[in-house]
Amino acid sequence: MMFLQYFIWGSWAVTLVTYLGQTLKFSGTEIGLVYGTTAIAAMISPFFVGMVADRFFATERVIAVLHLLGGAVLYWVSTIHEFSRFYPVMIAYALCYMPTLALTNSICFDNVQDPARDFPRIRVLGTIGWIVVTNIVSWLNLEATAMPLRIAAAASVALGLFAFMLPHTPPHAAGRRVTVRDVLGLDALALVKDRSFATFVLGSFLLCIPLQFYYAFTNGFLNEIGVTHAAGKMSLGQASEVAFMILMPWFLMRLGVRRIMLLGMAAWLLRYVLFAFGDAGALVWMLYLGILLHGVCYDFFFVTGQIYVDQQAEVRIRAAAQGFLAFVTLGVGNFIGSAVSGRVVDAFRLAGGGGGGGGGGGHDWRSIWLVPAAGAFVVLLIFAVLFRPRPAQPASAPAPVV
Repeated sequence: MMFLQYFIWGSWAVTLVTYLGQTLKFSGTEIGLVYGTTAIAAMISPFFVGMVADRFFATERVIAVLHLLGGAVLYWVSTIHEFSRFYPVMIAYALCYMPTLALTNSICFDNVQDPARDFPRIRVLGTIGWIVVTNIVSWLNLEATAMPLRIAAAASVALGLFAFMLPHTPPHAAGRRVTVRDVLGLDALALVKDRSFATFVLGSFLLCIPLQFYYAFTNGFLNEIGVTHAAGKMSLGQASEVAFMILMPWFLMRLGVRRIMLLGMAAWLLRYVLFAFGDAGALVWMLYLGILLHGVCYDFFFVTGQIYVDQQAEVRIRAAAQGFLAFVTLGVGNFIGSAVSGRVVDAFRLAGGGGGGGGGGGHDWRSIWLVPAAGAFVVLLIFAVLFRPRPAQPASAPAPVV
């Protein structure tokens, strides 16, 4: 289940920018908006999961229906060539896919003996699925075609059918009243009274804005400047993520939450500087290093951030606090980041498609990458000055890291 869940996402998420930009000739703003569809769904899906899926239907059946419907919608997306139609249908697909991220985690937690021990070993299969499919797409030279969308559609149908064989998992909140406050985790707002926690929430939100430059435009950048098999090489970032996830307990014990998160933010800054000054020739090592930093960028900030929230929140509001953080970052932050990144890419488009700016192709990529670098630097300064986490709340039981 977990392998296919992220195989589906990895099929299109990495290379869609190249297909939209090179083949369909979408503008940077349009590409950014398309990548923002998952953020829209991330803001809406908690309502569906909390108020519908968790109250009325078995989890495995919801997963099955959403993936079967999503496969059909995604195939439809692959046949559309105009932004005015592509965008709303992509929103419809994202609304099918994004709730399944929480639901696949949920069904896993409900059906293993020890989530803290077993979940990481299961979740890593998702990252492996992402790595496998990005390499398939890359080495078959499918990056500028609609085929990755169709591969994802087929995998979605396969997972939809497979989901009917998953363990029966009744709805968690059957017969219980669920409010908007519960769904959005608004009980966690009490934590914002602490200056460091407020700084953490604000910093996480702000960092998601420059982060979308990487997620939405890196594959297009690498292909435009002449890096071959770009998607496959980007999968080195997921391999790095697995390695640093394994090493995370060692780093936490020796450095603590604050230092690790500062290192994660500094890694985002370094990554964008490397992209700004690297090229497909003698300085290609800078691009490889920027990709390999993904483990530090993601694990040291986002995974450590989830651990920090778990430490700071009392047991009764821990789930609410994690839900609130996801809404702020994966939803609002990523949506704004998608819109901003697209406009910046359009602003540095070169007339006539000439080279320049440390990259070549049709954009001044050096100037583009220095924008999120500056944003990451500002957030790093805010964090360094204001983030002083208090001691962790006592835990009644170890909480699984997602």
